[in-house]
Amino acid sequence: MNRREWIQYGQNLLEEQNIENASGEAWYLFSHCMKISREDYLFGMMEEVIDNKGLQEYKDMLKKRVDERIPLQYLLGTQEFMGYTFQVTPDVLIPRQDTETVLEEIIATGIKPKKILDLCTGSGCIAISLALILKPEICIGTDVSKKALEIAKANGENLSPMVKFIESDLFENVKGSYDLIISNPPYITTSECQKLMPEVRNHEPMLALDGKEDGLYFYRKIIKEAKKFLEFKGMLAFEIGYDQGKAVKGLMEAEGFASVTIKKDLAGRNRLVFGNA
Repeated sequence: MNRREWIQYGQNLLEEQNIENASGEAWYLFSHCMKISREDYLFGMMEEVIDNKGLQEYKDMLKKRVDERIPLQYLLGTQEFMGYTFQVTPDVLIPRQDTETVLEEIIATGIKPKKILDLCTGSGCIAISLALILKPEICIGTDVSKKALEIAKANGENLSPMVKFIESDLFENVKGSYDLIISNPPYITTSECQKLMPEVRNHEPMLALDGKEDGLYFYRKIIKEAKKFLEFKGMLAFEIGYDQGKAVKGLMEAEGFASVTIKKDLAGRNRLVFGNA
């Protein structure tokens, strides 16, 4: 079979299992295994018959995607976020477009922080992206997971070596004060975690997903301590679940945060809450 037929073969397998964006995923897997760009494929290589070792890797990856529901990003080992390529493994959450929206909204406020702290950093995608775009003097990402920090540090070395990553349970090992504290903490309720799609439930780190009984556990902890680590009028910002805007806003206002604002994502769902100390 030629390249076009092998991509169609993969698409058909994925569609049979009701995997969203089957055509796109088939292309990404094929491109990765065969080391071919979209341009090369479209301009001259579409009809070329192939039979090489890359083909077996492609079949193996398709099988893992279909049988085990391993997410595409973990199979490829990377995910694009804010225009940068991040390494990802099952030790970190896969960066998502919802989080890009959060960062875009924060940047749109015009904030120019000299010091940024990213709690629950995971892959480091938030800290690194903000460091590259806002160019602070200091940017620190923290996580309780040693394995997640290994990935974050690798991403930092590749993209923005100025970002420092430290092992810390929220503020436990944090020192100093910051103009912006941002976090995408675990916010899915424990009961809802068991209902997630298998790609998430069985492969992404539950440590980064489970927000305890009502999903607000980590918001409460962060909000209660945040002012000790914020400069005067510094910003505290959170990614939130679509139904958590009112609750998180209330928690922040109860702790004396001012100008607390809720912003929506591209689908019109509440996605970001921020306010000033």
